Amino acid sequence: MNKTISIFIFVIVFCSYSIGQTKKSALFLGNSYTYVNNLPQITADIAASMNDTLLFDSNTPGGYTLQGHSTNTVSLSKIMVGNWDYVVLQEQSQLPSFDIGQVETDVFPYARSLDSLINEYNNCAQTLFYMTWGRKNGDASNCSSWPPVCTYNGMDSLLHLRYQMMADSNNAEVSPVGAVWKYIRQNFPLIDLYQADESHPSAAGSYAGACSFYTSMFRKNPLLISYDYTLSPADAMNIRAAVKTVLFDSLMNWNIGKYDPIANFSATVSPGNTVNFNNLSVNAANYEWNFGDGTTSTIISPVHTYTSSGNYTITLIANYCDYSDTIAQTVNTVLAGIETRMMPGYPSVFPNPVTNQLTIFSKNKKIESVTLINCFGQSTDPIYNIENNSIIIDFSKYPAGIYIVQIKIEEKIITQKIIKK
Repeated sequence: MNKTISIFIFVIVFCSYSIGQTKKSALFLGNSYTYVNNLPQITADIAASMNDTLLFDSNTPGGYTLQGHSTNTVSLSKIMVGNWDYVVLQEQSQLPSFDIGQVETDVFPYARSLDSLINEYNNCAQTLFYMTWGRKNGDASNCSSWPPVCTYNGMDSLLHLRYQMMADSNNAEVSPVGAVWKYIRQNFPLIDLYQADESHPSAAGSYAGACSFYTSMFRKNPLLISYDYTLSPADAMNIRAAVKTVLFDSLMNWNIGKYDPIANFSATVSPGNTVNFNNLSVNAANYEWNFGDGTTSTIISPVHTYTSSGNYTITLIANYCDYSDTIAQTVNTVLAGIETRMMPGYPSVFPNPVTNQLTIFSKNKKIESVTLINCFGQSTDPIYNIENNSIIIDFSKYPAGIYIVQIKIEEKIITQKIIKK
């Protein structure tokens, strides 16, 4: 009988997380929408109230465009200082809402060139686009030549779309300040976000922006913020609630976390107790393997030989700058024949990665409940009354990212990490 190793994988745990969440640095490049009320300083004050630190610098000439920043020696030199965690890019307030042909000529190329320079001089920086808002009653100065901006909703929807396009095409993130403003206008209409010019932010408008930037950069629940700036406690709390609903509860909608590392691997058994590990991680720069027998490796896809049979937990940490993701798979090395037996009592979860439908099936044991958790700790209500020990979960409605499926079987919780493509 040939000696082989049977690989039983039955626990996959952990999600992406930041290991440097208490201190961030950000460069703000924009214009008066960033300069008014000193938005970066409000953001830093919010961070301080949460025992976090935001170090920042800025260049915000009035009326400036991304094209202007792309040749401005001050902006370029600040980018090339390096070591930024975030570089915030804010376009002139009207330009992204113009006809798509003009936007493709006057906006998108300069967003791309600035993002390229950011990546060249800042290995770990994330470009963060500052989604601005529609003017209070639309853009009267351009209404006659471009009717879609005649109303707030028309102008705001175009700004929303174009900033999302810039982020998606540059693998960047969005701080959706404009979307937060829209929610506040709809749900808390007594909060005036605008100055008298119906364009620039009031104190409340800048506070909404600062809460959005803090939440985008630190990925923490804005309801925990205690700093009210100059606002009444009620208005400040309502603004924070808006940020939680629009931004924190849907981080992936704004690409926040989308480009974090995702750890994953498979294992193939060869004769002589040798296991070939195939690293399937994405968005990572370096790796830390622990083979569960006291040995480690930093090779991308190592080959490891076990000296004896037994149960081993293989841990892979995939790192990229301040973020990492960990996956742990249990390996049982036993003397076995050609036939490999399945680990009894554990359900089948497939396909993984998933696109539309995820199937969970238990052959012998009753599934009591299933809960779905995203990488930011937000979970669905548990699903009970599962018939025939089988359930299909519709994943088409969920954004791409990492999820944990918790399966309860006979008082035992089994976790499975799922990647949504």
